[in-house]
Amino acid sequence: MDFTIRTLRRDEMPWVIDLAAHEGWNPGLHDAECFHAADPDGFLVAERKGEPLGCISAVSYAGRFGFVGLYIVAPALRGEGIGITLWREGMARLSGHVVGLDGVPAQQENYRRSGFELAWNNVRYAGVAQGSEMASAREIVPLGAIDFASLCADDLRVFPAPRDAFLRSWTTMPDATGLAWRRQGRLEGWGLIRRCREGHKIGPLVAEDLPVAQALYAALSASVPASDSIYLDVPQSNPDAMALAKKMGMRAVFETARMYHGTPPDCELNRIYGITTFELG
Repeated sequence: MDFTIRTLRRDEMPWVIDLAAHEGWNPGLHDAECFHAADPDGFLVAERKGEPLGCISAVSYAGRFGFVGLYIVAPALRGEGIGITLWREGMARLSGHVVGLDGVPAQQENYRRSGFELAWNNVRYAGVAQGSEMASAREIVPLGAIDFASLCADDLRVFPAPRDAFLRSWTTMPDATGLAWRRQGRLEGWGLIRRCREGHKIGPLVAEDLPVAQALYAALSASVPASDSIYLDVPQSNPDAMALAKKMGMRAVFETARMYHGTPPDCELNRIYGITTFELG
């Protein structure tokens, strides 16, 4: 083996995001900082004589839940064993964790050979920004108005482990708008829309029910330029989330398979209308 695997440095994260962009994954403009905040040691790079060849994220949340993503080898270097070596190193780092991933459906059998099982499929929907009378509902407040500890507690209803460092970075990133639905002092939904290489993505989008999700989607959509592209990654396990995407006139453009190694986590999937990110869960 004429290459080595090491932990990625923070200043190298833009290279990883560029790789993801070349794969057509349309990352956010400020994903690098947020991803690194989730687990600074959770990104691995393969290199040869100082040249980066490929990468993988193996992010650990609270030492018990892991997520694998950003699994990319430069196209010209595929077939040299770089990818499988990165995979083994990443999985070794997450030994003892329940591990999730969002992979393309065509690779499901390969992931099954590594002990992963299908939990559900996610669908990326595309639409366009548009104004709505629902965008000005009095229950909608800036996400920053929500106590951060309360936000983290609500996130634990839909995510398997604490991710406070990631959420702090994610909810304060530039070129993004976060909104929440608060009724009689109770947090009933929240979401964030961020600028990407192309258009904007909404994620996460969490709500107690479809009307709250629809109102938040409308308000987030209204916060960006009209007719700009909007993307929402929807879990098929939530029929109301699928109904929301269709009601908003969105079209399916991409699909992933959510798979887990170990017992799938017990989350309130009926509250998830938009996945935070395919790369980190």
